Amino acid sequence: MAATDIARQVGEGCRTVPLAGHVGFDSLPDQLVNKSVTQGFCFNILCVGETGLGKSTLMDTLFNTKFEGEPATHTQPGVQLRSNTYDLQESNVGLKLTIVSTVGFGDQINKEDSYKPIVEFIDAQFEAYLQEELKIRRVLHAYHDSRIHVCLYFIAPTGHSLKSLDLVTMKKLDSKVNIIPIIAKSDAISKSELTKFKIKITSELVSNGVQIYQFPTDDESVAEINGTMNAHLPFAVIGSTEELKIGNKMMKARQYPWGTVQACFHYPLPCHAVENEAHCDFVKLREMLIRVNMEDLREQTHSRHYELYRRCKLEEMGFKDTDPDSKPFSLQETYEAKRNEFLGELQKKEEEMRQMFVQRVKEKEAELKEAEKELHEKFDRLKKLHQDEKKKLEDKKKSLDDEVNAFKQRKTAAELLQSQGSQAGGSQTLKRDKEKKNNPWLCTE
Repeated sequence: MAATDIARQVGEGCRTVPLAGHVGFDSLPDQLVNKSVTQGFCFNILCVGETGLGKSTLMDTLFNTKFEGEPATHTQPGVQLRSNTYDLQESNVGLKLTIVSTVGFGDQINKEDSYKPIVEFIDAQFEAYLQEELKIRRVLHAYHDSRIHVCLYFIAPTGHSLKSLDLVTMKKLDSKVNIIPIIAKSDAISKSELTKFKIKITSELVSNGVQIYQFPTDDESVAEINGTMNAHLPFAVIGSTEELKIGNKMMKARQYPWGTVQACFHYPLPCHAVENEAHCDFVKLREMLIRVNMEDLREQTHSRHYELYRRCKLEEMGFKDTDPDSKPFSLQETYEAKRNEFLGELQKKEEEMRQMFVQRVKEKEAELKEAEKELHEKFDRLKKLHQDEKKKLEDKKKSLDDEVNAFKQRKTAAELLQSQGSQAGGSQTLKRDKEKKNNPWLCTE
């Protein structure tokens, strides 16, 4: 029997299994998408700016949601950071959004240290993530990442130049977070003033060495739009949660009591359509922040800002990648070297403390000996004084005893004389009585 006939007979007896779909590793992106959608995403926004610039309103407008929050006053004694987390859902994608606002920023008379609470907050989030990474049993997949992914820095629409507070704060933050400068309430100045203001802001940022976030142009799919949008920085925005009917459409806008023209950016205007790109850059900001570059902001936060913090922190702890001979340094070797260094410092401190203790003991012994010597001298003085006083008392006692003895002798002699006198007087009386009796005619004296 031929081989083809055998193969035909075997084939006729086998069950055919149909394929459920395409088989290949090109389905890996789909698997990643499904896994990411299941896990959900997180995005953290830091809003920095003076009170009253519309930070909360812009957040409501960006995500088309009314976020809960307490209105801030201008009477805050210092800068406080208020963090709120919200669970948003769009189609089948979940987003854990955290909005951090700087309450009281720029409201104090002395604004010198206004940036410090912000820097400390950002570092605290980096430190929390680093501590989670350094754990033996890590659960990063379930860890809520609170690192700040983007800082929307709100600039007051003065039309002149940046304030010193803005320059100092952005300079302190540019190495820790992605900064996107925003001109808030841009309807407060005219279009020509706004154009000059943008140029002035860009020039001051460059001259002061402030590095703001640049939309990436290395990806061909977004290189063109990102390159165009980089030229529009800083974005001039208007925030509004009120929807008005403009023409036949309902749009988020601001209504004013004067004018009737809406199509261009000249005053007077009846309303500024927030979503009209002729009026403000709100649409550009929303596109760049949410639709195009949200993942790049997350990636830049991890690969650039967090890695810089992590490297500096580990170097402070004594960890290095190479030894002095430029050879690779393993973690175990680094740990052992750091441990030996720590033990050496501990022994050195222990020796210093021991020597200090011995010195203190010697000083205390010397003080005690000196005190003992003084006590002995005082005791000798008191003893001598006591002996002198005792001798004086003994002499005085002897003198008194002599006086007492002399007095007793004189008393005895006096008593003896008195008794003899009494006896002599008694005999004479008896004699006179006898003579009187014998001679009654005898006259008495």
